[in-house]
Amino acid sequence: MALNPLIVVILSLLLFESKRELQVFMKLVLVLGFLAALNGIKQKHLGLFPGEQLFVETSPTHMIWGKLRVFSFFSDAGQFGAAQAVLAVGAAVLALGSSRPLKKIVLFLLCGMFLYGMLISGTRGALFALFVSGFFAVFLSKNYKIMIVGIVAGALCFGLLKFTSIGNGNYEIRRIRSALDPKEASLNVRLENQKILRAYLADKPFGEGLGVIGFWGHEYNSDKFLSTIEPDSYWVKIWAMYGIVGFVLWFCMIMYLLGRAGGTLFNLKDEELKGQLVSLLAMAAGLFVCSYGNEVMNAMPSSFLFNTALSWSFLTLRIQNKENAAS
Repeated sequence: MALNPLIVVILSLLLFESKRELQVFMKLVLVLGFLAALNGIKQKHLGLFPGEQLFVETSPTHMIWGKLRVFSFFSDAGQFGAAQAVLAVGAAVLALGSSRPLKKIVLFLLCGMFLYGMLISGTRGALFALFVSGFFAVFLSKNYKIMIVGIVAGALCFGLLKFTSIGNGNYEIRRIRSALDPKEASLNVRLENQKILRAYLADKPFGEGLGVIGFWGHEYNSDKFLSTIEPDSYWVKIWAMYGIVGFVLWFCMIMYLLGRAGGTLFNLKDEELKGQLVSLLAMAAGLFVCSYGNEVMNAMPSSFLFNTALSWSFLTLRIQNKENAAS
């Protein structure tokens, strides 16, 4: 929870030093996302490899009512769906910022593919990653026409899912729609667990310590009370381990980093750098918010993408100044 982000941030700040390297990084992210979506489509329509089949048989959350929750190369469907959602927004931002017709077409095709990957993952929390990433991208763009169109499109999408039954014949759409149902059973189980945690942690402002909840709680601290409660959320996991003091510090730190990144963006003059940074920050914001529902931003490869994206916000201004000085 601390070592991976620390290593990724330090290495990013030390190793990346040019616009070309940012372009290579963006291409690598999109290509790997494409391969993940391709493998997810294979799982959905052609079936599972033996190792994948074994994973599904030992994981009660990836086959629901006979329907597969696609997970591709990822540790679980929750992470796959969230990653595909933010990649869809990232690809759309790059497409809108490109002046080359062929590049626009390729990026919009990738966006559509990522949206389909999100849909077949059966991950309801990915819907919020999509909305938040999209809103963040529109806000950072400072383009009022795009902002208005984006808000209207988001509101229409929300309204169709929340107040209509259009598409209910499709299992994936029906499952995504359940994310907006306050009476949904899974949501209420999580809320009940949070009530239990709130009472237990009331006199523990610094929490119970590392590894007492979630997977490591089951593995190494099964004698602790918190190991018997599923956090079902990275935010809740932070709260349980570090207490309300640690949670507030962590939350403020992330808010500062996102705010600092936005401030950097407004000082950039290079439009290409600006578009790429908007794409990265939109993805980071989506992963952060989606982590309220699932442990996304703490799992590889989402953790790598999240921390590298924030690192680039400290690098882009330096790269712009360096290239201006060289010219």
